[in-house]
Amino acid sequence: MKKIKNYFTDFKLLLRSIPGVVTTIFCIAVIVMNLMANKIILNSKIIAVDGGFLISWIPFLCMDIVTKRFGPKAANKLNLLAVVINAFVAGVFALISVIQIDIGADYVQGDIYEAFNSVFSCTWFILLSSSTAFVVSGIINNFLNFSIGKLFKKNPDGKLAYISRSYISTFIGQFVDNFIFATMTFMLFAPIYWGYSLTIVQCIGSAIMGAVLELVMEVVFSPLGYRIIKKWDKENVGNEYLKFIDAKEI
Repeated sequence: MKKIKNYFTDFKLLLRSIPGVVTTIFCIAVIVMNLMANKIILNSKIIAVDGGFLISWIPFLCMDIVTKRFGPKAANKLNLLAVVINAFVAGVFALISVIQIDIGADYVQGDIYEAFNSVFSCTWFILLSSSTAFVVSGIINNFLNFSIGKLFKKNPDGKLAYISRSYISTFIGQFVDNFIFATMTFMLFAPIYWGYSLTIVQCIGSAIMGAVLELVMEVVFSPLGYRIIKKWDKENVGNEYLKFIDAKEI
């Protein structure tokens, strides 16, 4: 019971310490990413890419800066929060999509409402696949990011250290995320519920392609992440949480 109480105390303090805009952007990106993953935007014999990759770099950028400032365990807690919120929102969307009313306009019911339902019904296995992929890849990304940073003993807070830990962890984390999602959704569930599937070659190609594209986005926006980290360091953002963690480890 004491461990559970300490965990929630840690969690509440962490959420007070991470700037609210980062938490908000992170959670919204996870929700939108899950919705966009319902549509395949590129499909060939060797690769298949869903719409989620267009925004999936945002959660990884947020994880990188949270890991750098607060550690990998803190970033994992933020991942858990996003997954829970995403599941709740998906449940609300699914509930709304099954509610049927007759407002006396057949074209509205048949066209607009069906289009809404097709987007927001959030098939359960899409949610399961995306959540599993996000949690596993997030853990790998966060601990890999932290471990790489430990290698830069002379200047762990420098730009080279930040870039190295962010680029490597993002590429590997994104590959894992894309591969788990693709294999679970399009090889395990899609043949049963949708009547078609992707090949393992397409899943691997999709994972590599997505990881490369998302790494490009990381390269473009990593200077922003680095500036945020330097600002947090200068303004002592989250010092209360860091002191709390240090006290627990003594």
